[in-house]
Amino acid sequence: MRDLGVGFRYLLQGQKWVGTRGRQLGIGLLPGLVTLVLYAGALVGLGYGADDLAAWATPFADDWGSPWLGVFRGTLTALVFAFGLFLAVITFTAVTLLVGQPFYESLSEEVDRSEGGEVPESGLPLWRDLWISARDSLRILVRVAFYGVLLFACGFIPVVGQTVVPAIGFCVSGFFLTEELTSVALQRRGVEVKERLRLLRGRRTAALGFGVPLTLAFLVPFVAVFLMPGAVAGATLLARDLRGETSGDEDAEDTEGSQDFQEEGREAPRLSW
Repeated sequence: MRDLGVGFRYLLQGQKWVGTRGRQLGIGLLPGLVTLVLYAGALVGLGYGADDLAAWATPFADDWGSPWLGVFRGTLTALVFAFGLFLAVITFTAVTLLVGQPFYESLSEEVDRSEGGEVPESGLPLWRDLWISARDSLRILVRVAFYGVLLFACGFIPVVGQTVVPAIGFCVSGFFLTEELTSVALQRRGVEVKERLRLLRGRRTAALGFGVPLTLAFLVPFVAVFLMPGAVAGATLLARDLRGETSGDEDAEDTEGSQDFQEEGREAPRLSW
């Protein structure tokens, strides 16, 4: 459970990092605003059309009496909108990161630079970075869609579908949201999507501690736009942790400790976090 707090702490540290750097915050808000307008229109359209969609998908229930017809289609309408909202939360991050790739990559580099040590760069042209990002996001979205369909089907189970399934849905959303956000820093390090998932599975509770609160916050209108820059910053810190990278200060302490031990004829232990 300690790792759960570690993930949440990185989320808060990322927000604090951009909060003290107004320029980075301002630049990071632009892609989120563009994406928000597009998604708001799509969700409004889904809200108006979800009941019609539910009626179209269940013609067998046309002859059902009251109140069963209303209860059944009302529940199905709610599930359709919830499924759309679930996909919106996940894909919002992917689309925003794709739209704002140059901005968020620069922000992530600044976080690495502020931590000291090496600042990894992909060394690839922008179009290549965009292609890799889009390809990897599509792979993740396929996985998300699979879980989404499975959870949507489980939503029809009495009691469990209204309690346990939504909780699992938030955990799934949080995990993959963390993957999307850490991909900005990890892609610069040449880490492929399979390796990124392996790293996150090894620190699953940290990924959930970072992603689940963010998923819940993203459900509040407009909040996602303002949290995205800090989320990218915090995800960069988490990515450094997953890779076992240390800050410049820690490297300096290691070097000093090594020199002291060498003077005494002993090997210095390496510090890691």
